Amino acid sequence: MASSILSSSAKPCYSVTKTPAPIANRLAPPPPSLPSRAAAHGLSAAVRASPSARRLRAPGPRPVRASQQQPQPRRRPEYVPNRIDDPNYVRIFDTTLRDGEQSPGATMTSAEKLVVARQLARLGVDIIEAGFPASSPDDLDAVRSIAIEVGNAPVGEDGHVPVICGLSRCNRKDIDAAWEAVRHARRPRIHTFIATSEIHMQHKLRKTPEQVVAIAREMVAYARSLGCPDVEFSPEDAGRSNREFLYHILEEVIKAGATTLNIPDTVGYTLPYEFGNLIADIKANTPGIENAIISTHCQNDLGLATANTLAGARAGARQLEVTINGIGERAGNASLEEVVMAIKCRGELLDGLYTGINSQHITLTSKMVQEHSGLHVQPHKAIVGANAFAHESGIHQDGMLKYKGTYEIISPDDIGLTRANEFGIVLGKLSGRHAVRSKLVELGYEISDKEFEDFFKRYKEVAEKKKRVTDEDIEALLSDEIFQPKVIWSLAEVQATCGTLGLSTATVKLIGPDGEEKIACSVGAGPVDAAYKAVDQIIQIPTVLREYGMTSVTEGIDAIATTRVVVTGDVSNNSKHALTGQSFNRSFSGSGASMDVVVSSVRAYLSALNKMCSFAGAVKASSEVPESARVQSKE
Repeated sequence: MASSILSSSAKPCYSVTKTPAPIANRLAPPPPSLPSRAAAHGLSAAVRASPSARRLRAPGPRPVRASQQQPQPRRRPEYVPNRIDDPNYVRIFDTTLRDGEQSPGATMTSAEKLVVARQLARLGVDIIEAGFPASSPDDLDAVRSIAIEVGNAPVGEDGHVPVICGLSRCNRKDIDAAWEAVRHARRPRIHTFIATSEIHMQHKLRKTPEQVVAIAREMVAYARSLGCPDVEFSPEDAGRSNREFLYHILEEVIKAGATTLNIPDTVGYTLPYEFGNLIADIKANTPGIENAIISTHCQNDLGLATANTLAGARAGARQLEVTINGIGERAGNASLEEVVMAIKCRGELLDGLYTGINSQHITLTSKMVQEHSGLHVQPHKAIVGANAFAHESGIHQDGMLKYKGTYEIISPDDIGLTRANEFGIVLGKLSGRHAVRSKLVELGYEISDKEFEDFFKRYKEVAEKKKRVTDEDIEALLSDEIFQPKVIWSLAEVQATCGTLGLSTATVKLIGPDGEEKIACSVGAGPVDAAYKAVDQIIQIPTVLREYGMTSVTEGIDAIATTRVVVTGDVSNNSKHALTGQSFNRSFSGSGASMDVVVSSVRAYLSALNKMCSFAGAVKASSEVPESARVQSKE
């Protein structure tokens, strides 16, 4: 099968040139005599050469993978809200901290959001949608902190400063909250939305199309009147909206001052050719569209979010809304790593499009989001899954040993992934600080001296029990020691007994926020249940354990066990859903790692409870301070 696709347009991400050539010329476009149906709908299809042409093709030099070509990096255009000077540049709008956090169990604390936002800036995203400020006082404070600290700090060689964006519904209260949160950034943006499909206007909004247009126009103008120079407007459920109505409402919000028009496929309903046509039609039929940037936001309900996003980009969208690991509402969003690497790998078939993303940070960012959100990706997830660069088939292994380009269209190095032992450092109980720190740098982790000392202590505990500490062990310990919420309750000791001769019992000693040690003992259906009941006796916060899962990091009886839990509790937070506006009870995830399964389980449970306590404390602190005082304190 694979041998029948040999035309230049169907080659993987490497060229067959003896000397480096411009990116646009590395792969020839499809011949004019073989038009592509898919090209008319936003994506190019592979063009198959005839059998005779395949037989007559002369053997060429060995293909070179994209990572070995090292093309000259293109400079990120200067940021102007409503235009991009380079028509091939595509802005990456990351909504991990807003849409991604709407995934069940993905709640992050303000401190965690700030850490992720800093990493997104290093990754090179153009716009960070930091949250939905009107949803709760804690969200407003989190977005404000990101605007102050990340929205004013240049990163990278080009001194890039990301736009900090806050989401709002089309009402003054939401827009005021969004502006208060983002106005401290060097480049603030308000993103406001209202539904435009007939089903949403009739059943959810219960408003006429005329009323919806009037609200959208008025609220965009109001956002601009506050002094915000950058306003994004989204017609929610655009994928199922009437085309003529879309053209009309988009024209009106452009007149009112919208700088970016985001076209969301809110329920993941459209197919790639449909969505590409939608973007092309909006570009061709909306008066004033030359004064705004067209954006995409594709949900993954039918598994087409990445394909639809690429179709939109090829049809003229120059901002793409994505999330790390594709997390988000329901089935998730378009995945940043998939979209970015598809553009990087197949840019010549996407009319030379490029982004400002530093793909070397993709792996670390993916792992950080997994740990802070508690949402781990499946092993076969494209680009960042554990099996994405694994080869087990004998035929594949033979090809890889002869030349890696036979079965890898991109290099692991392109995304900052280092294969185990590629640098020859094997860690054990005799390894010192320098070797361990070098291994962390090799894996792409930069941590402070204090964080390293905390980690090194845990490393030594494991190394005393294991003959060899693998890269996977290192990353599991890092996640358990560094990527954790603010410590309110910490584990001092745990002792459990279990078996067939009697009840399972557990004794737990915790260190509280005041440094005081507290001890409790309990019985349960098993050692983990007993330990959790003992923890509950100490902390005394009503909780419900929604999910519990444990996995082995590596093979062998001495493997580290990682545990993930999701809990809900009676936390009065008045959080509102971004789309429905309804209050909901948040769920909190936690993770832990240890060679002892009970210890691993207790660490995960405490991680979730610490996150819940931290969130509840922030909500309480915010509710006790008048809004006027919070605003004045930041002046």
